[in-house]
Amino acid sequence: MKILVTGTAGFIGFHLAQKLIARGDEVVGIDSINDYYDVNLKYSRLQVSGIGRECNGYGKPVVSSKHSNYTFINLKLEDREGINRLFANYKFDRVCNLAAQAGVRYSLENPIAYADSNIVGFINVLEACRYNRIEHLVYASSSSVYGLNETMPFSTHHNVDHPISLYAASKKSNELMAHTYSYLFGLPTTGLRFFTVYGPWGRPDMALFLFTKAILEGKRIDVYNNGDMQRDFTYVDDIVEGVMRVIDSPSKPDPSWTGEKPNPSSSVAPYKIYNIGNSNPVKLMDFINAIEAALSLKAEINFLPLQPGDVPSTWANVDDLWKNLDFKPATSITTGIANFVAWYKEYYKK
Repeated sequence: MKILVTGTAGFIGFHLAQKLIARGDEVVGIDSINDYYDVNLKYSRLQVSGIGRECNGYGKPVVSSKHSNYTFINLKLEDREGINRLFANYKFDRVCNLAAQAGVRYSLENPIAYADSNIVGFINVLEACRYNRIEHLVYASSSSVYGLNETMPFSTHHNVDHPISLYAASKKSNELMAHTYSYLFGLPTTGLRFFTVYGPWGRPDMALFLFTKAILEGKRIDVYNNGDMQRDFTYVDDIVEGVMRVIDSPSKPDPSWTGEKPNPSSSVAPYKIYNIGNSNPVKLMDFINAIEAALSLKAEINFLPLQPGDVPSTWANVDDLWKNLDFKPATSITTGIANFVAWYKEYYKK
């Protein structure tokens, strides 16, 4: 297939592109390479895929030096004309939208960035998919949409109308916008709620990266809610496997759906929502203990209250993923953290 993957200089997009290329798909990746975090890490990811620094040229296609079936373009989702040209030129079969302004806490500081990338950018993708008869649009949502919901484990059949960060609200809006396009125009869409993704080449603003860096440097780590938190940490390879299975399985109308008792995860339209999480929540202090074990070092901890926008616990119900796609994540934090630490030490020569 010819597949567009947005956000291929990013953490998950980089890993997904690698796997799609390896299985023989023709992949076009786009990314704006913004400076939300260290751009050198983004360029390093691209370099692994055979994309050099010449990708700096905005809107200029760069063919990988390692993979003839991979082309990268520096392009913003907010650039409507650029996105329309991209779709017209390449005639994609399927689209996986992973590009977004990430981060819960940063959405309190720079909300406009979230409106531009996650809402304006997403409507541009939807419009391009609509007019270019895309077979399937897969897009990243987030576990943060569960907001004030306290029913565990989080299920896609639960109501998610009470987000507590603009990031979460922008992701919920993507799900609503996608449903509208599925209903009005018959565009198959599938939203994926990722649960705390970690692993090699991860984002520097995520806990595993921050904790590993600080512990190696002998600095204190900030632990929020006084350590009384748990997360459904999900290894990036499991996320990518789930994404690929979804790309290959376009959503279909749910014949059992009824407006009298609406199921939030499906529709009379070709629309579906899945959780992708390990379905095995880990206490934050146990996560830190696993990092200490992998580093053979002890952490100094600075306990702090719960941050605005954060939730104390996440836990994914992945029954639909297992039922429909015969898959559920299974990588243990011991294995996942060890893999990350090995990558980190090699990349930063620690």
